[in-house]
Amino acid sequence: MQYGLNVVTLGDYADPRNVLRLATVAEAAGWEGLFVWDHMGFVWGAPAGDPWVILAAVAASTSHLKLGVAVAPLPRYSPQVLARALTGLDLLSNGRLIFGAGLGGVPEEFTAFGESSDLRRRAAILDEGLEVLNRLMSGEAVNHHGPYYNIENVTLAPLPVQRPRMPVWIGGESIPALHRAARWDGWVIGADDETCKMVKSPEQLREQVGVIRKYLPANAHFDVAISGVSTPTDGPLTRAYEAAGATWWLESLHGFRGSMQDLLVRVESGPPK
Repeated sequence: MQYGLNVVTLGDYADPRNVLRLATVAEAAGWEGLFVWDHMGFVWGAPAGDPWVILAAVAASTSHLKLGVAVAPLPRYSPQVLARALTGLDLLSNGRLIFGAGLGGVPEEFTAFGESSDLRRRAAILDEGLEVLNRLMSGEAVNHHGPYYNIENVTLAPLPVQRPRMPVWIGGESIPALHRAARWDGWVIGADDETCKMVKSPEQLREQVGVIRKYLPANAHFDVAISGVSTPTDGPLTRAYEAAGATWWLESLHGFRGSMQDLLVRVESGPPK
């Protein structure tokens, strides 16, 4: 099991400087990764931070934390712009980036800007967009003509440090999302709610991981990352999720959990033992 942070970049944590404080304390305390949300906070009436700016600040100020977004709603982005941002982050972090992708779970984040909230359409855009991203970051000349994207003989440079690309983790827990995750490198899902209660049991996680593993090649490396809430002595809790198939525990950090000082104290205490 590897241990990281999952920072809800709303409210105080919309400010990149506050997330940077958490990141530097986390690296010194033995955490192995830092992931951030990608939401438009107006839905909740809260400030929201830009994940790419925040991750760039963390990448430039740390040396070994894995970094990622959990998760980015790919249908909101054009793949060529996203490929450039992801490549830049992978270069800046010297190959520490993980890309989490999903449909986007809040319809108003799309409809408020005149975009479709239809899940089937967004799922199709996500699948086509992931394939386009994969090809754009390969260094090959890309010609693509699909239902949602058209690319005419484009070769992007520079390339990411990680080859053939950074790992891709898929968010969501519908059956189609689990099948989609099996086609990529990992699955990332929340096991806690805004009240800091664990709402997904190890048994539930084991069942969903079992669905994914039916579609994985034999002996394939595959990450399963869950967000949760722990104390420094909650090792038995996290090991129960590890036994159920989790490879990453992402400690949820958000304003409902306490003050900035409260969260710094928790992070400074290190991963649960």
